[in-house]
Amino acid sequence: MANPKQPPLGEMASSLLTRTGGDLQAALARLGPDQLEPLTALAADVLAGWEHGGKLLVCGNGGSAADSQHIAAELVGRFLAERPGYAAIALTVNTSTLTAVGNDYGFDEIFARQVQALGGAHDVLLVLSTSGNSPNCVRAVEQARGQGLRTYGFLGRDGGRLRALVDGAVIAPSDHTPRIQEIHIFLGHLLCALLEAARRPA
Repeated sequence: MANPKQPPLGEMASSLLTRTGGDLQAALARLGPDQLEPLTALAADVLAGWEHGGKLLVCGNGGSAADSQHIAAELVGRFLAERPGYAAIALTVNTSTLTAVGNDYGFDEIFARQVQALGGAHDVLLVLSTSGNSPNCVRAVEQARGQGLRTYGFLGRDGGRLRALVDGAVIAPSDHTPRIQEIHIFLGHLLCALLEAARRPA
């Protein structure tokens, strides 16, 4: 039963749409060179890696795990252009591997172990963390750097620990987790579009 003291649901939805949409528009308006420069560097490293048989590895937790899978799916499948699939793997999808490594070595190692097993010299690692402090993403980056992979982060707030660890940090200009997540998938789509445009035959 509806609470008589609460405003009607439609009124609440309208208010949320106005406030949330305004917050997102304001955050998107703050995007600029601080985000585009590392995003361009990420695209360049992925393109160079693909030329030598490398791949893009992507990981994150929770909503960032879903975003990792989303980005990999757009690249392996299709984003906008008809073209061959691109080499990208989300490290968040194999539940047997995740639970085995988590059980035997601890949750902090679930991505690092996969980087150790699957990562090659021409690969690029992209970690997604709204706080920039996810321990398993930190460990993945440490492992990747030790193996010679280029590393990048889609981060939030002040970039956290990962900001200083990755080769390029793309920091969403917001302190609000939902806005950071929305900007991350927007940036992921920009990355996919940039990679497709760069590889499209002339």
